[in-house]
Amino acid sequence: MPRNPFFHVDVRVRNFAEVTDFYRAFLPAIGFEKGWESDDWKGYTAEGKFPELPFFAFTEDPDHRANANRIAFWVSGQGEVDRVAAIIRKAGAINVEGPSLNPEYSPDYYAVFFEDPNGNRFEVVHRET
Repeated sequence: MPRNPFFHVDVRVRNFAEVTDFYRAFLPAIGFEKGWESDDWKGYTAEGKFPELPFFAFTEDPDHRANANRIAFWVSGQGEVDRVAAIIRKAGAINVEGPSLNPEYSPDYYAVFFEDPNGNRFEVVHRET
């Protein structure tokens, strides 16, 4: 099995109170089903063990300002993109675009683009080619 090239992704957020419920809904919807939370950070993993285990965390930084960086997550089909899009809308995502085909990337690039409640940018995408 190829190793996951990411040890972890650690996103800064301005305010835990504004984003925690969003991440509690979003991350399990894309396979990060096990969560750990403390006063200083919150993290979620998928099934597996290191080094293949994907890990996503967010840490509070009151001075954080979102920028143009975007993290994209792959899912197994267009129906999964649609399902996650409904979840993130209900959980408080902002600036949601899609889900829709984006042929400027590839003919079958189907994605939803959005921001967490603090403005961090994400994408959930499916493509075959």
